[in-house]
Amino acid sequence: MRPRPDPVMPGGESVWRYPRPAIAERTQAHVVIEHRGARLVDSRRTVRTLETSHPPSYYVPLDDIAPGVLQRGAGSSLCEWKGAATYWDVVIGSEVLRSVGWSYRAPTPAFELLRDHVAFYAGPFDCCRVDGEPVTPQPGRFYGGWITRRVAGPFKGEPGTMGW
Repeated sequence: MRPRPDPVMPGGESVWRYPRPAIAERTQAHVVIEHRGARLVDSRRTVRTLETSHPPSYYVPLDDIAPGVLQRGAGSSLCEWKGAATYWDVVIGSEVLRSVGWSYRAPTPAFELLRDHVAFYAGPFDCCRVDGEPVTPQPGRFYGGWITRRVAGPFKGEPGTMGW
C-alpha cells in the first residue's frame, strides 16, 4: 500500500516523486558534519542518491573528509542497484563511532559517481547540515537518508513501512 504524500513546501521535493530504481546525481549543496568540536566533512561536491520514499543520502568525496578520521569498519551489505557496500568507522581522538559511514569501492555502472565517496548516517554525529540546516536522520536502523525541511515524506523506515 502506497501512503499519501505529505504536502511539499514551495521549492521543495517529495520523496514520492523520486525515481525507482534509485539514481545518483551531483549536487552543490553545502554538506557539513561536526562532532566533538571537530569538522569532519565540509563539501560542496557531494553526490546524492534519490529513491522513492527515501530522503536523500549524501556521498562525500574522500578529499573532503578530514584526514585520519576514517577506519575500515566491520561488515558489508549489498544494494541491488549500487553494489557491495563497505562500512567505515569514524575515529575522533579516543572515540570510535562504529560503522557510521559506507561506500561502494566498485559501484555498478549506473552509480559510478559514488566511487571514492563515503555516505554517513546523521544520527551518531553532533551536527549534520545541508546548506546550513541541521538534518534529521531517516527513521529506522538501516537507512541513511538526511531529512531537511525541503524534503516531504512520509519516509520509509518508520514501523509499518517495510512494504513500501
